[in-house]
Amino acid sequence: MTVTDTSAPPPPAPNPSAAARTVHASKIYGSGETEVRALDDITVDFERGRFTAIMGPSGSGKSTLMHCIAGLDTLTDGQVFIGDVDLSRLNEKQLTTLRRDTIGFVFQAFNLVPTLTAAENITLPMDLAGRKVDRPWYDTVIKAVDLGDRLGHRPSELSGGQQQRVAVARALASQPKIIFADEPTGNLDSKSGSEILHFMRAAVDDFGQSIVMVTHDPVAAAYADRVVFLADGKVVGDLTDPTADDVLERMRTLGEDLSPDA
Repeated sequence: MTVTDTSAPPPPAPNPSAAARTVHASKIYGSGETEVRALDDITVDFERGRFTAIMGPSGSGKSTLMHCIAGLDTLTDGQVFIGDVDLSRLNEKQLTTLRRDTIGFVFQAFNLVPTLTAAENITLPMDLAGRKVDRPWYDTVIKAVDLGDRLGHRPSELSGGQQQRVAVARALASQPKIIFADEPTGNLDSKSGSEILHFMRAAVDDFGQSIVMVTHDPVAAAYADRVVFLADGKVVGDLTDPTADDVLERMRTLGEDLSPDA
């Protein structure tokens, strides 16, 4: 007779359409009276070839969710998958390799190496990995972000918008399976921010890139195909083909729902 253990949940079924996903993801800081549940049993998919924005009030867990999906932080419970790879099964060396070879990052602070030129910053992940640069693809990326005449300049010689273009080009050049962008326009003026969002939108539409972006800006979120809303560490809403007005109204609703009198 075969005895089946029914106490453990079955493994999650793979989702071939997901570039990344979480399954019952929780992240807890502290314990007892000081416990903070930053993520509370979140199951969510991020589709391949789509631009997804994550939004929510301050403290909702949106940056924590991104950092855990990207392998920059670890869950307390649950699972994170990049493609069909379960991050919880990777050791630190394997996780570092996955982040370098599979994931692209664009952050608010640009994170460029000040002593390197724009061109050297763009190829840095591939240089570190010992991978040959795909020159036709590199040229395509440079043309897309309009950096051809700035490649020999160091970050200090570039405007904020140009530095972020370098960061976007670096993320695209290694042809990652997914790009994570954390408030990528937060340090930019409205014109430069709009240019970066157009580049990211084109990366999805023209190159089939998968992008997940954390933002607080309804205008930025309107560039996405889909917006996932978080509050108190939970997914509380989902909006496809968003407009800035739709996003703003949903955020206002979240604010009302989270008010002390709600």
